[in-house]
Amino acid sequence: MRLNCHRWFAALIITLACAWCAATQLGPAPAAGAEIDLLDWPNWRGPEQNGISRETGIIDGWDPEATGVEGNVLWKNRELGGISTPIVMRGKLYTIVRSDPDTAKEGEKVICVDAATGKKIWESKFNVYLSDVPAERVGWSSCVGDPATGHVYAMGVCGFFQCLDGETGKTLWKRSLNEEFGLLTTYGGRTNVPVLFEDLVIISGVIIGWGDMAKPAHRFLAFDKKTGDTIWFNGTRPLPEDTTYSTPVVSVLKGQAALVFGSGDGGVYAWQPRTGRPIWNFQLSRRGLNVSPVVDNDRVFIAQAEENLDNATMGAIVGIDGSKTGDITKTGELWPPAQGMVGKSSPLLVDGRLYAFDDGAKLYIIDAATGHPIGKPVKMIGTIMRSSPVYADGKIFACTTSAWHVFRPTKAGVQLIHKLRLSAQDEVSGSPIISHGRIYLPTGVQLYCLGKPDVKPAAVPRPAPPTETPAANDDQPAIVQVVPAEVLLKPGQHQKFTVRLFNERGQFLKISPASFTLTGPGEIDKEGSFLPASAPAHTATILTAKVGDLQTQARIRVVPDLPWKFDFSDGQVPVTWVGARYRNIVRDVGGNKTLVKLTTIPKGTRSQSLMGQNDFHDYTVQADVMGAIANNKMPDAGVIAQRYTFDLMGSDQQVQIRSWTSQLGRFSKSAPFHWDPNTWYTVKFRAAAENGKAVLKGKVWKRAAAEPAEWTIEAVDEAPNLVGSPGLFGNASDAEIFIDNLLVTKNTPK
Repeated sequence: MRLNCHRWFAALIITLACAWCAATQLGPAPAAGAEIDLLDWPNWRGPEQNGISRETGIIDGWDPEATGVEGNVLWKNRELGGISTPIVMRGKLYTIVRSDPDTAKEGEKVICVDAATGKKIWESKFNVYLSDVPAERVGWSSCVGDPATGHVYAMGVCGFFQCLDGETGKTLWKRSLNEEFGLLTTYGGRTNVPVLFEDLVIISGVIIGWGDMAKPAHRFLAFDKKTGDTIWFNGTRPLPEDTTYSTPVVSVLKGQAALVFGSGDGGVYAWQPRTGRPIWNFQLSRRGLNVSPVVDNDRVFIAQAEENLDNATMGAIVGIDGSKTGDITKTGELWPPAQGMVGKSSPLLVDGRLYAFDDGAKLYIIDAATGHPIGKPVKMIGTIMRSSPVYADGKIFACTTSAWHVFRPTKAGVQLIHKLRLSAQDEVSGSPIISHGRIYLPTGVQLYCLGKPDVKPAAVPRPAPPTETPAANDDQPAIVQVVPAEVLLKPGQHQKFTVRLFNERGQFLKISPASFTLTGPGEIDKEGSFLPASAPAHTATILTAKVGDLQTQARIRVVPDLPWKFDFSDGQVPVTWVGARYRNIVRDVGGNKTLVKLTTIPKGTRSQSLMGQNDFHDYTVQADVMGAIANNKMPDAGVIAQRYTFDLMGSDQQVQIRSWTSQLGRFSKSAPFHWDPNTWYTVKFRAAAENGKAVLKGKVWKRAAAEPAEWTIEAVDEAPNLVGSPGLFGNASDAEIFIDNLLVTKNTPK
């Protein structure tokens, strides 16, 4: 049963919530009749996005060996174990975990339980597909809840992004960011956490797109939180060293709403959250940043554990003057960087002190005003720190991978008031959270709910947040935005575009008429209604919207229904293919224009390209394929259909059908096949949904020979992918791959 506050306290928190949203104009505004509960914990760093809870009466310690409430363990649930940090909203706890581990049905799921009892209410399962993420890194992201609507947003490790009804678990909308935009999902598993702001839900990752976005960059996508439409799309510098998982913080800097984040290119950035327009950047490292920033008024604090820019040292804790604009790398430091290899655990800022836990499980305490250390680093139990700390009731709760700690800040530093070593199975990667008098601690095998059964939740008021300069102070348009910012259509399918105006600080002013021009095929009227050409062609069009001297662009791809045929005779890599142009060229091979996957692209020799709509199903992909040989090594090359890969493996001299590359035990089938170098073969891959299963068939033969009647390999997936975009896969790390005469056709009846 959910524990309720006294009536006066409930009225107080609702009043404070509405006043806070109105004052800041930030975050999700309450819907009519919606109750915003300030004791909820709707995102992984809490309601203030800083790891701080204002609740009082929180327990100091607990005992996992004691039975039930005797050890302050209210409940524990093994189904919720994993590496994600849970959230709590409207009496329910939500988290992301592995589904059906180590079985042929393994995937990922969002699970919802009663926050007071741990009893499951619903779960939403989905497959992991076309990804190198290993199973032990599934559930890396965290859910975010919208207090205004009760909706929950979740990002899967393969780029499957969805909006769920928090009450029922029903999927309200979904986007496959890998297939649609080229979101990269790697063996490292780093998966970003969604961020809510007003009518937007914002997500990011390293994206390898189409057209002028073909080079990889850490890019952000802002979607309409109700519909999933793309509102804006922007990125940091191309060719970052790393993927990243620094969750942005939305705050106010010098009167301007700001989305503050660490990037895969080693920079710290502030952008306008409504428009994606940059405010400032601060280059901190040569490698990607993974901790989340802490924002306090106009100050930004962040840390990293990689190589520093100005010397050969590693790791830094920095304070940045967030009131500036432009490139502030040389002018934005508040104080010289402090020591600390803080690369995973996000810091806390409490009463003017920065508490930063390094990767080796040492706590550094720094005066936020001066950067000076306070006391000596505090060594904790264990040698690894991934979890981020939480502060409540005058205490800091922090976990290494193997132990629990509670600290109380003192004048000289901190006092350790409770600690315990956890079992080897209870490895902690996610972070503890606090809601309604309870602590929720996720471990690798279970989630603990900790507290007193008779707790009466209470909290002190939140401090007044910084406020934006009112939009009425500046009603001059300075930024124009066209919505949707990117769209994939079919020939003859209408799309209405809307133009919005914002002032210099990125505050919305009004919807506006505009003049429209197109670079590429199609027609558009003066109201912004776009109609693609009716011919069944793969085309790209840039729409330019202009209001006075202001202008912006939207990107339009048009991809027809099947059949498709590509012979590359025009000398071009198809512009509509996601993840293709930077990694491939067209070259004359034996007198024919041929697609070539290069060996010389940094971090791009092993990749996939996706070609169109991701709701296609029951189709066949066929192509001529040739592999070169270098240093006695051959490449891997294949085609993709319905989120399955049919791979001709040169080094292993076999063919393989799979869906989740790094988890072949989930679903895969291989067969021996001798593949000669510098010889053309034809590959044919048929995917179909039959009786609730995916039926996959592949065959390979020398191009000069007749097509064999028998399939080379056949497989049935009991946990099927029923839809997906056609595509290509290739690993040209050792030698080049050549593709020609690509056909994609609907399956013919048996």
